[in-house]
Order: sequence, then C-alpha cells, then structure tokens
Amino acid sequence: MTTHETTDPAEPAPTVKCVVWDLDNTVWDGILLEDGEAQLRPGIREVIVELDRRGILHSIASRNDHDAAVAELRRHGLLDYFLYPQINWNAKSSSVRSIAKSLNLGLDAFAFVDDDAVERGEVGFEIPEVRCIDAAEAAELAERPEFSPRFVTEDSARRREMYLADQERNRVEQEFTGPQDAFLATLGMTLTIVPAQEEDLFRAEELTVRTHQLNTTGYTYSYEELDAFRRADTHELLVARLEDRHGPYGTIGLVLVAKDGDLWTLKLLLMSCRVMSRGVGGVMINHLRRRARDAGARLRAEYLPNGRNRMMLVTYKFTGFRQLPGEDGPTVFEADLADVPDDPSYLKVEVLPGTDRAR
Repeated sequence: MTTHETTDPAEPAPTVKCVVWDLDNTVWDGILLEDGEAQLRPGIREVIVELDRRGILHSIASRNDHDAAVAELRRHGLLDYFLYPQINWNAKSSSVRSIAKSLNLGLDAFAFVDDDAVERGEVGFEIPEVRCIDAAEAAELAERPEFSPRFVTEDSARRREMYLADQERNRVEQEFTGPQDAFLATLGMTLTIVPAQEEDLFRAEELTVRTHQLNTTGYTYSYEELDAFRRADTHELLVARLEDRHGPYGTIGLVLVAKDGDLWTLKLLLMSCRVMSRGVGGVMINHLRRRARDAGARLRAEYLPNGRNRMMLVTYKFTGFRQLPGEDGPTVFEADLADVPDDPSYLKVEVLPGTDRAR
C-alpha cells in the first residue's frame, strides 16, 4: 500500500472531511447567469484535485440554475468531483445539512467556501460547527493543517470513487421494492476479516481519527500505538474489508482485543459510517463471540459515549452483551456466549488465516 505523509505529526489538527463550495465568484469568476460562461478562479482546479487525492470530499451549495451550472462544471471537467451537489435557490445552510445527511458525516467535518460574507454568516449562524472560509483564501486550502491528513492511503485516495459507488447503491435501493434483507441479498456482499498487517496501519489510524458515530469508545490511536498492539502477544488487532457487486468499500472496520488469560476485552470496535445499514458491526461482534467461546474465554467490551455513538451501544445490547456494575471509567459489558447466531444469509464472511490463532 502506497502512503504519503502530508503534515508534521507533531502538529495535529482536526481534519476536514468535505468541502462545500459556492460557485459564482468562488469556483469561477463572475455570475454564470449573467456572463453565460465563466473562467475558473486561479488555483481552484489544483486545490480541488489535491484535496480529492488526500481523501477530502467535495460538494456544492450554490444559488444557481441547476442545468446551467452542471453544464459549466462539466465543461471544466470538474463535475465528477462533487458529490450530492445542491444547486438550487434554498438557504445554503439547508443545502449543507442535506449534503451531510447524504454523506452520513457529522456537520463538524465540513468546511464551507463562499465569497459572500452574508452567505457565510447564514451558514455559520445556523450551523456553527461548520468552518466557513472566504473564497479569497480558497486557493491556499491545501496548505492549511485541517486540510492535511497525516497519511494518504489507497483507501483515502479512492474515497470519492467509493462514495460514487455508494450513490449508485442508494439509487438502486430506492428503486427496490421488498424487505431490506432481500435488497441486501442482491448486493453480493463479502466481508473479509484479517489480522492487521503493517500496511493496514495507516488506514487503521485514519479510521480512528475520522470515525465518531460508530466508535465504541472514541479512543484514537496513532500508527505507532497500533503497530505496538499488532506486535504484542497481549493484544489482537483485526481489520475488516467489504465489497459487493458495485465495487469495494475498502477497509471499513477495526477491532482491538486485549487478552489476559481467559479474559478477552474488546477495547475498540469501530466501523465506517458508510456501512451503518449493512449489519456489519453485529457480524464482527458475533465472530468474536464464537472465537471466545471456542477458546474457552470470557468476552467483555468497553463502551464510552461520545454524543454520537449510541448506535454502538445498541449493537452491543442486541448481540448478547449485558452491562456489568461499576461507575468509574468506561461502561463494561460481558457477552453471553451460549447462543451465537449464524451470519446473515445475505453476507459472505471470509476469515483469513491468523485470526483464529491462540494467544
């Protein structure tokens, strides 16, 4: 896996996950409906392409004629860079919220770029979590720490491609009539669970930093910490990858298990928000329940609420975990290993060699 370090790790900054662009006098000079055609502002193409390479997504919130703006973006070869573009006459804060919902990202992961101080003020007032940026600064975004993830992995460089595949999945799902399991069966999904290798650690670190909604503890780990866990006899670090007939989702899950004799403790379970509706979290947990049962071990799990990850609490409760008494520190659950269900029929699970090794 090819990786690139893009900023000094000694100066971490919360990374923007999506930039939402205005169009008139922001992406291009002038007002499209008045000028007919528009020239891109200096440096805009380069910054869009570079941020895309780093795995930062792009979208649009523009008051404009939809068809004319789409044609102009296509003429400049930029249309495919923008996911779920909102080109309409709505309030731009409404457009940003719509994009966030479509991408399933928290609003604090967004930056909004507009030349108009009133538009920036409207978004900033309605959604204070969003970073609002003057279009005069747009060409220099790639130099700012919040647009510079520590590592660029193969998964991050393909993030837009994977979201485009998600758009197609969503379109097909909306047109499907029938129960959810029947739709999932049409996808031909394969989940692969494998011990983390050195080349997986950059993506694993990226997952812990980027993922909040589906992180059981909110813990974040650096490459160096993850590598130490990977090498230690007292821990096991697993990654999960998912693909279907529309293409790969990439590495979408990370599991860290601490092992102390016959007591296994799930210190971290996180899943990419993009697979929230696929039931993968429960499959991962049941995989660990079966392994602990077969090894004669007890399986516990830690949970720390972070304001967004209640879904993971629900997942534990629906997969045979009961809460243990205790007030300080993380909530601790213990799994019932007596009756672990089979994996769902719509999902093929492949466990690669190494994940069943005894410690």
